[in-house]
Amino acid sequence: MRRVLVLGGTGWLGSAVARAALADGAQVVCLARGESGDVPDGARLVRADRTAPGAYDALTGDWDEVVEITSEPALVAGALDALADRAQHWTLVSTVSVYARHDVPGADESAELVEPRDLTAYPDAKVAAERATAARLGDRVLVARPGLIVGPGDPSDRFGYWPARLHRGGRVLVPAPEGRFVQVIDVDDLAAWLVAAGRAGVTGAVNAVGTPVTWADFLALVQDVTAVDVETVAVDDATLLAHDVRHWAGPRSLPLWIPVADAGFAQRDGSAYRAAGGTLRPLRETTARALADEVARGIDRPRRSGLTAAEERAVLGAVRAASRTGGAWR
Repeated sequence: MRRVLVLGGTGWLGSAVARAALADGAQVVCLARGESGDVPDGARLVRADRTAPGAYDALTGDWDEVVEITSEPALVAGALDALADRAQHWTLVSTVSVYARHDVPGADESAELVEPRDLTAYPDAKVAAERATAARLGDRVLVARPGLIVGPGDPSDRFGYWPARLHRGGRVLVPAPEGRFVQVIDVDDLAAWLVAAGRAGVTGAVNAVGTPVTWADFLALVQDVTAVDVETVAVDDATLLAHDVRHWAGPRSLPLWIPVADAGFAQRDGSAYRAAGGTLRPLRETTARALADEVARGIDRPRRSGLTAAEERAVLGAVRAASRTGGAWR
């Protein structure tokens, strides 16, 4: 029986990878502090603080596959020191954020990476992790670079903001869609591929990304899935920024909204992922899964990303007032 070690396994993606490995018939061990939750039924949890001496001492024997998810270079280095010589194959989950430029649609894995100067910055830390892992493992490592990972349980609250918001109905503040795209991968599609790619011995860097869709098509699909009549109010970037609406994620944001100049970020080439056996469920299915999860968790709950109802009303009101004197209401 294949032995798979997930460094993590109690967080969102790590738990999905552990479930996928179990479904694939592997013996699964998860090394984690266990503060994010329990491991899936059938997996074994080894509780450890990876910053502490001897963190890996309880892990005995060789491993067919090790899956590393962290972005912290010190944790990556510690795991490599302890386990690299006992791993037949290693998967490092990186990110498409490692690329230096986001203005080139269709860019593939050969695109230039950021230079890791500030290891507290997420892209820099991931590049440092990639380099350290490749230097130690050579041709035994798969560097998976996912785009935006979405689906049930997403702790970032980014993608789910939109089905949740349209489900509430009314007037919905959206960024002007022209020139924008959305590109996501379902967490369970990614997890299943990570496990299958490890079993198949896939190596090298792979952009694990979905098919880009235009913002207009994305909003239309979300509205169709929610089946709620809404009025979308598209506002230009300058106006949104002037009202302290923020890009991409976090409080007071319009999630997934990025500057048009960076539109290539959501149009990465995913052909290597598909060639390596990666599959993509329809975006409609992923959106429906996200909506069901949002309803189960509570549409009006506090969120890590997005505008609150009060914040959205305030911006809509201010924009409408400005439109009476030629402002940006569409």
